[in-house]
Amino acid sequence: MLSAASALSGLKSPISTRCCGSQLRTERGKSFDVGNTFFRSESSTGRDLGVLSAAIYKKSNDALRVLDAMCGCGIRSLRYLEEAEADFFVSNDANREYRAVISSNLERADGDGRRWTIKHLDANRLLMECYLERSYFDVIDVDSFGSESSYLRLAMCAVKLNGQLYVTSTDGFSSAGHQPHHTLAAYGSYIQHMPYCNEVGLRMLIGGAVREASVFGYHVVPLFSYYSYHGPVFRVMLQVRRGKSSTSHYGFISYCSRCGNSRNFSWDQLGQMGCSCNDGRHSVVVSGPLWTGPLHSEPHLTEMLALSRDWGWTGNGSGRHLETLLKLMIGECNPLLPCGYIKLDEISHRAKVNWPSIGSFLQALHREGYCACRSHIASNAIKTNSSMLSCVNLAKKLQLVRVLPSLVVTWKERAWPSRKPLLCQFWPQFRDMGCHPDDLDPLIATEWTSPAPPTLWTRTRLK
Repeated sequence: MLSAASALSGLKSPISTRCCGSQLRTERGKSFDVGNTFFRSESSTGRDLGVLSAAIYKKSNDALRVLDAMCGCGIRSLRYLEEAEADFFVSNDANREYRAVISSNLERADGDGRRWTIKHLDANRLLMECYLERSYFDVIDVDSFGSESSYLRLAMCAVKLNGQLYVTSTDGFSSAGHQPHHTLAAYGSYIQHMPYCNEVGLRMLIGGAVREASVFGYHVVPLFSYYSYHGPVFRVMLQVRRGKSSTSHYGFISYCSRCGNSRNFSWDQLGQMGCSCNDGRHSVVVSGPLWTGPLHSEPHLTEMLALSRDWGWTGNGSGRHLETLLKLMIGECNPLLPCGYIKLDEISHRAKVNWPSIGSFLQALHREGYCACRSHIASNAIKTNSSMLSCVNLAKKLQLVRVLPSLVVTWKERAWPSRKPLLCQFWPQFRDMGCHPDDLDPLIATEWTSPAPPTLWTRTRLK
């Protein structure tokens, strides 16, 4: 799990840089002091996403009260105040030694302190006090560590209805299925190892929030879900709404190691879990209950992308990272796409061929009528409603297509008597694979779908 690369690992995020001889850093043009606090510059993308989402909320509601439950040095607080234009902000960290650093950073946004206050309480206690005092917030950001989930229920109490709750997990070991009883206790989900464990980690986190929200008669909608390989970090922005949700998006996911296919199962299908590839169930693992619905809201992400462009956060240089990420997330919003993703190395291993390029493979899937896109979680993975068998066959076909140029050269160099064995060897393979004319060498593309015998193809194109 820890070795899985992010889809954007090759791109530089707009992380802060240290000024010489001081503890000052900058992020999105904002200078701040980190002092001796815990600070991770790689998390800047997660902060970008949170600020964009909060700013969209402010534009729609004309008011923004934000609570940062675990603020560290206060860079998130500073950015919510300046960029999202929060009307009031509570910046909390349990470590009192951070107060001077937090205060100096917040004063950069509002020197007289009328829009912000600093607290040093345990996050759960603070959330409970806010609830008891009926001091509700439009956005609550909880950047927790590990698989700490006790805050979820209390955060549901302190956030306004239709407000946003930004939750976190950094427990990649558990999301990879190595501690199923631990995830059962923390999120109410028994997680087993699956090839797309990092997506399972996001769904596990959302599922835990779904469970806690239902206690109060609420339901949650994921506005966006973000995985970053550093840490790793799982972050999800949830909108809390009134009314219980149906169980249609809260169920189980199975994976069959024999055929490579995944399936969703509802609660009504608990006794029917298995795979159609065989009668036995030894090759099938099941995780759940967890969130099986969409990971993002396409309209919300589209607004975030437009706002990031207005703010000059996209384009060349550092903006390329955020723009690419948002576009990948928007691509993942297709409702026809199932849970999980498929890594190209698994496809090539099953097909016993070299890796196809991800671009050509996606184009081939689209031509076959499948929905497919890249995953923002893993750079060598795709999300598609195609079965593993169809992906394997398509990879084989693309491999055959790649050998066509050398086949054509070999064909031309041979006299007709020696061409016949070559024809008998390759013609059935291409025909049975159903090659599309666009896949083929231009020399033979126009003759490929002709029902005429191979000799016509030979005489007209490969003389």
